[in-house]
Amino acid sequence: MHGKIISWKNMVILDTNAILRYILQDNQTMADEVEQQLFDDVCFIPVEVVAEIVYVLSKVYGLKRDVIAQTLTDLSDLDNIKIAQKPVVLHALGVYATKALDFVDCLLIGYANENGHTIFTFDKKLQKFLN
Repeated sequence: MHGKIISWKNMVILDTNAILRYILQDNQTMADEVEQQLFDDVCFIPVEVVAEIVYVLSKVYGLKRDVIAQTLTDLSDLDNIKIAQKPVVLHALGVYATKALDFVDCLLIGYANENGHTIFTFDKKLQKFLN
């Protein structure tokens, strides 16, 4: 972190659109602005934004699950990026890459496995992966 003291109060929250421009490099000016932001400040990505990014990359751009998972895992490794519930999100991305589950269900599996939470669900497909 180049000697910076991390303060949760001073983080810049990146929204879905900003992260998509950075990942996709489809608008170079915007992608460059996001990259500069990543160099200048500690940036925070909420779980909700991760879920929306997964949805957009899958449904709008048609990227494969494993490519989405690897891309977001690589993003999480950048020094100035902090992801909410990072162990849960990374676990969810691992599940998402290999299982035909919605990403939110993968997040629930992540919460169960990483935080020891019990998930109450009537979804039989999800129950199969929780047991």
